[in-house]
Amino acid sequence: MEPQIDATLVEQLVRSQHPRLSGPVDMLAHGWDNDIYCLGDELLVRLPRRRVASELIAGEQRWLPTIAALLPVPVPTPVAAGLPEFGYPFRWSITPWLAGTPAFHWSLADRAVVADQLADALLALHVPAPIDAPVNPVRGVPLARRDSALRARLPQFASADTNSAAAIESAWERALAAPAWSGPALWLHGDLHPANILLEERTDGLDLAAIIDFGDLTSGDPATDLALAWLMLDGSGRARFRERMAPDQATWDRARGWALNMATAMIVGSPEGAPTIPIGRAALEQVLAD
Repeated sequence: MEPQIDATLVEQLVRSQHPRLSGPVDMLAHGWDNDIYCLGDELLVRLPRRRVASELIAGEQRWLPTIAALLPVPVPTPVAAGLPEFGYPFRWSITPWLAGTPAFHWSLADRAVVADQLADALLALHVPAPIDAPVNPVRGVPLARRDSALRARLPQFASADTNSAAAIESAWERALAAPAWSGPALWLHGDLHPANILLEERTDGLDLAAIIDFGDLTSGDPATDLALAWLMLDGSGRARFRERMAPDQATWDRARGWALNMATAMIVGSPEGAPTIPIGRAALEQVLAD
């Protein structure tokens, strides 16, 4: 059962554990795993609704300072960590408010201008991770481990469009045929898509402002993060991204499979009205057209 979270509870938690940061509290977002509240004008409070999300929050609290030192763009490194209190059972975080707007507010074509910046961010992030890096059972792993989950979604696509389901299955099998990652386990964001990338409008166009939500932070096959090429970009942006990243063909093929896995999961598993549904649909079109 999920805990009841409201602005009063958030105010109590902050006032009790971090009184120097107290300020007006307002609801911002009801995310997949967390509720997000504004705290004054410069901070956010991130509160998990499930135990698994609380464990991810703990990982962020430990590792985001390390990740922030690697990346050329801001990330939401916690400024304070919270503990269970007032009946709320999980760890929680206070993070900075990062300027920018989620990338899904712009079209695929508009977002193509940040392809090089995205590639540079991943090149900086994808370095060998320490042996005690967080473990994620569904990200960074061999693509074959996602086979049963993806195939379980196929009937839902077949009921709407048999040709689409067949195309998904064919593209998936091509990705599965690619050689597995044999290099070191690299740091991975684990959940890169347009809702977790912030952009800002400058006088000369869009700019990469921040990368957020490192709840799936892990290590492993970089193809997991390279799925962003289909989730975030159109064909021209994807070509620029690929040229700058210079992945080997097998990694690129696996990345396309990861994009397929994430897109179908977004379409099938997102709650009604969630932005991840149109993100998933657009990404699926990109994968099948590529």
